[in-house]
This record gives sequence, C-alpha cells and structure tokens, in this order.
Amino acid sequence: MTAAGGSGARILVIDDEPQIVKLLRVTLQAHHFEVHEAVNGETGVYQASIVHPDLIVLDLGLPDISGMDVLRRVREWSRVPIIVLTAKEREDDKIAALDSGADDYMTKPFGMGELLARIRVALRHVASSANEPILQFGGLKLDLAQRLVELDGNRVKLTPTEYDLLKVLASNAGKVMTQRQLLQQVWGGHHHESDSHYLRIYIGHLRKKLEEDPTRPKFIETEPGIGYRFMLQD
Repeated sequence: MTAAGGSGARILVIDDEPQIVKLLRVTLQAHHFEVHEAVNGETGVYQASIVHPDLIVLDLGLPDISGMDVLRRVREWSRVPIIVLTAKEREDDKIAALDSGADDYMTKPFGMGELLARIRVALRHVASSANEPILQFGGLKLDLAQRLVELDGNRVKLTPTEYDLLKVLASNAGKVMTQRQLLQQVWGGHHHESDSHYLRIYIGHLRKKLEEDPTRPKFIETEPGIGYRFMLQD
C-alpha cells in the first residue's frame, strides 16, 4: 500500500512522444515515484495487467489503438486512477474520456506542477475511499450509514435528491464528474441531456447550504461545459 501522498507509488506512462515520456520520467522519479513506460496502446494494456500500477497517465493519441480503447479495456478489470493527456481541446473529447472511465484529464501542453498536483489528489482519493462509512472534508462530514451531513458540527438539512447528489460528488472527491454521469447516478437512466438544468438547480441548492460564499465555492467546483468536481480539503 502506497502512502496517501504518493511517495513510492507506481505510475504507468502510456505515451509515444519521447520528449514527453522523458520529461515525465525525470520529474516523477525526482518526486520518488516508480515509473513504468509504454509507447503504444497494446503494450500499455499489457503493462497495466502485469505492473498493477497505482496510477496511469494516458495519452489519447497513440500509434496503434486509440487511448480511448486503452481506457475502456483497462476499465473492464481495473479501477486504477487514470489521468488522460490530450491535445484535443474540444469539450466533447474530454467528456467522452471521463464518461469512459478517466478520473481526470489535462490538455497538452501542460504544466508539470499541475500534473503532479492532480496525481497526488488521485492517489489521496484512492487511499481514503476504502468504503469508509464517514467521509470528512475539512469541516464537512458525511455519515453514509445514517445519511447525515454536518458542517462545522451543525446538522445540514438536505432533501433526498440533494443528499444523493452530494454523496456521489463526495465519494468521487477530486475527480471530474460529467453532467451525464451525475444525471445517471442520481436520477437514474431515464433522463435527457436537456435535464442538465435540474443538475444546475440542485448544485445551486447545495452551494447555498454548504458554502460560506456560494459565488466562490470551495467544495463544489464547476468544470465549464463538462460537469463538477468535489474538492479535497487539506
């Protein structure tokens, strides 16, 4: 078991660009990560099955099979955190990756400082999400067994839908959740993309009840055009 901060964690880099692979290797090793590499998708899937990495950094533009195919195949048998690197800036591409099981994404060119922060968040989430009945984020506490929410020791009254939405977001803290994912998990399969206005309304309700300043949220962050991310608290 790796530490929550990620020191010693095994990271598999699946990317065919030598300069990026070298940059990732040097930087990640300097931060005490164990780095494994694959230069195409088929090798990446194989490496994932034998190395059992703690996290995968995956480029979508691979020379043999697409990164999306790698993502879907790994997701058939593993819940390892996967951070996607993409040169595509279209929201649809990012949404497709997240809906297919990616935990996060970064657009090339990217900053190594931000990537390291995203890696630490993903590893902390894995370390703290072993089906614990109580989730704690700073002054916010969710008792999943009793369906209770407290903020700074005070009970927060939520409707059933508000609670279900908060539970899904908090259970995936640090991870971008697309509008489609949230609609499916909270409202079930019978919904349409146009129902996203319900989601905005309930996010607004939660922010009013949880945030000190709803216009500058510290718990629920909007990923414009894509969805929402529940922020891990230090």
